Amino acid sequence: MKKIFLALAILASMQFADAQVKSESAARSALQSAKEAADNAKKATKVATWTKLGQAYLDAYDAPVGNALVGTSKQEIALVMGNKKPLSVETVELGGRAYSKEVYESCNHYFDETGRLTIVEVTKPVAENALQGALDAFKKAAELDAKGQKTKDISAAIKLISEKYVNDAYNAYTFGDLNKASELFEEAANAAATAPYSALDTNSVYNAGFTAWQAGNNARAKGLFEKCIAAGYVGEDGDAYAKLADVLDKLGDKEGSKNTLEQGFAAYPQSQSILIGLINYYVTSGENFDRLFTLLDNAKANEPNNASLYYVEGNIYKETGNEEKAIESYRKCSEINPDYEYGYIGEGILLYNKAVDIQEKAQNEFDDAKYAVLVTEFEKALKGSIEPFEKAFNVSKDSEVKVSVAEYLKNACYRFREESQEYADKYQKYYDVVSTGKAE
Repeated sequence: MKKIFLALAILASMQFADAQVKSESAARSALQSAKEAADNAKKATKVATWTKLGQAYLDAYDAPVGNALVGTSKQEIALVMGNKKPLSVETVELGGRAYSKEVYESCNHYFDETGRLTIVEVTKPVAENALQGALDAFKKAAELDAKGQKTKDISAAIKLISEKYVNDAYNAYTFGDLNKASELFEEAANAAATAPYSALDTNSVYNAGFTAWQAGNNARAKGLFEKCIAAGYVGEDGDAYAKLADVLDKLGDKEGSKNTLEQGFAAYPQSQSILIGLINYYVTSGENFDRLFTLLDNAKANEPNNASLYYVEGNIYKETGNEEKAIESYRKCSEINPDYEYGYIGEGILLYNKAVDIQEKAQNEFDDAKYAVLVTEFEKALKGSIEPFEKAFNVSKDSEVKVSVAEYLKNACYRFREESQEYADKYQKYYDVVSTGKAE
């Protein structure tokens, strides 16, 4: 499953080792008593009545989970469960990972490949919509708390409710139910916005939009991404602009899609997702590509020493088939900032891919003379990619980037390893980096 953009927090469903979690029967009984108190006209005027009801709902939410701590081992869970044994055990796959699923009467436990409890799925809740019931109760308590004496406690409870919604959303995402995940992320954001906690949980709003977008629910995703952008939260490198433009395009609003991409590009010119969206727009619409360069020139005027802008310019030229101008831009990028690896990487990838394209042509060429010419061009392009890739490898401080670049270098140097000892040594060097996944 495609990685979701999440700021991971402590899972709300986790209970501390010394927490007193009510049994399901006790939680059910306590909730019933709290409801009866809230229905009593005299007691319903008291803040405590509603905070107790809210807590009773939270206890009901937690009861089926018991003291099963997410992150603990099967052995530890067995101790917590005592004589309670699973009704069945099976192996299931979620998001491309294998889990051991243990089925109990009210919930299912999912253990990952390390034997750690990863998910607790409640199948028989003590109360339906317990989190919404808890939120409504604490909202009522806040309304009655005219002097704000319980503001801190009520805020903490609302924050906890929001976190529990987030945890449920994670689970729904893992189970592949994208629509449910989107709804739960939005519920988390709505809960966090509730007074007196009144927090703007932009991460949950973004995730609600992201999962709606993944599910193909474009109308829903549109509103959520618009809310994100209005709040100034746009994901990584302005990704919300790219996603919003995509859903607008799918909804038939081509002009709105273009405008959104241009707005995003003005704020995040280095964003590859926005750039690709703009390039695709101009390719499919037939509009003049010069508009892209006008936008980029505006960005360069504001930040003339921003090397990444020339890297972006190189990518545009590459996508439009202008190899000479692309290399010129990549080299300008490296000239402005010799320690910025992406100018070298851009040039290296362009030449490497050019070599691959020529190689494919050569394989289909039956004329010996033409074949020989293609082989010469192939080797020139492939050998030309080595120098910029090596510069990128040497200046980069990112281990993952270095390993990725080493993969290209390994493949390129392999071709020339018998030509000289220098290339043989280089091939071995980069082979070792790729094999170990470590770049010294």
